[in-house]
Amino acid sequence: MSRPRFIRLIGTCLLVLLSSAGAAFTPEPSESELDSKTRYNDPLPTTVLVRVVAHRSLVLGHDVGGARVTMTDVASGQLLASGLQQGEPGDQTQIMRTPHLMDEPVYSARPAASYTATLELTRPTLVEITAEGPLAYPNALQRASTTVLLIPGHDLTNDGIVLHLYGYLLQIEHPKPGEPLIAKEDVMLRASVRTLSGALVRPHSDWDSRKIHIYAELLIGDQIVERLQMFYAGEKSRFEAPFFVPIAKDAPDGITLRVIAADTATGNFGMGTAQYPVLSERLRPRKN
Repeated sequence: MSRPRFIRLIGTCLLVLLSSAGAAFTPEPSESELDSKTRYNDPLPTTVLVRVVAHRSLVLGHDVGGARVTMTDVASGQLLASGLQQGEPGDQTQIMRTPHLMDEPVYSARPAASYTATLELTRPTLVEITAEGPLAYPNALQRASTTVLLIPGHDLTNDGIVLHLYGYLLQIEHPKPGEPLIAKEDVMLRASVRTLSGALVRPHSDWDSRKIHIYAELLIGDQIVERLQMFYAGEKSRFEAPFFVPIAKDAPDGITLRVIAADTATGNFGMGTAQYPVLSERLRPRKN
């Protein structure tokens, strides 16, 4: 046998021996590695924070009754969590006046109301998050929802998932709803206008009433018989306009006053209504 051929044969044998030795000494997986693999399908706690805010305003806190938040598994329809958002409306300067970069917190930089739930998830889950509020004002109740893909073990905190509710809180303060009105009397209509978070609407404020169309309508049945432009009354968030009560025979079932606030720039609209009987007598009925 020639020397080169002999050397090649020896090299092949050594390669086979080394391969066999390597296979023989492959380390077995450790107990910790085996244990981690068996836990791949275990549920992982996943914390989700939700904030319900009035659009272009503050967070819905205890001043307006907060908001109700629900989380539902989109695929199965199973309710995953439900609860109330309570707390402070947040820092007005930080939210309304301070410039922010995209990744900077807006609502969580200072104490502000929120709702937090910890879900036990075993897989990526598409969740519908729904908010309703403000709970202290059922006539102004608004609803918003969004869908979010949640990943087990990956928390959503800081500002969290922010849901915006559109609208205004409008309350007729005078005359009191249901109070009998005397025909042909000159009455001053007064109403308050606030954002859904309870912030005051007034001139030269963060919620400038000069940019909002605030007016009232007097209705008999379902027909508008007069439209009234309302003006700031000089205190808090009150607006007013005078009107004449129609004669009783023209309004046998009474009248309705409807106050409207409309801001087309922000998409915020609100309405408050009240009904009143109309009396032809000059004297108001005695109170019991």
